[in-house]
Amino acid sequence: MYRVAVGRDFTAQHYLIGGDWGPENDWHSHHYRVEVCLEGAELDEHNYLVDILEIEAALEALVERYRDATLNDLPEFSGENPSVELFSRLFAHAFSERISAPNISTVIVTIWENQIAWASYRLDRV
Repeated sequence: MYRVAVGRDFTAQHYLIGGDWGPENDWHSHHYRVEVCLEGAELDEHNYLVDILEIEAALEALVERYRDATLNDLPEFSGENPSVELFSRLFAHAFSERISAPNISTVIVTIWENQIAWASYRLDRV
């Protein structure tokens, strides 16, 4: 199984809802780090799993959507607690839609919300 990954940093804001999480209930910023990892069993005719430039373009487009945004204000988070777990799932699905390589079997998105805390979501493409 082959893997290729690309990462980016960005800042976004959110506030947690639906519980009492102290200061996390107040609007605040996170310096996020996102890594997208793609897996597949076969390389293409150029011996790529997928061209890194395609990964970078898809990743940058998504990062631009979230950069400096308040996650709670975006439609995909409407009425939802914008946890890093939910964020990683939403990001994985949105990223997968932007990658056309037929040999990709899995998309794994890991998002760090600070230097020590992260969540990951694995999307198996059928």
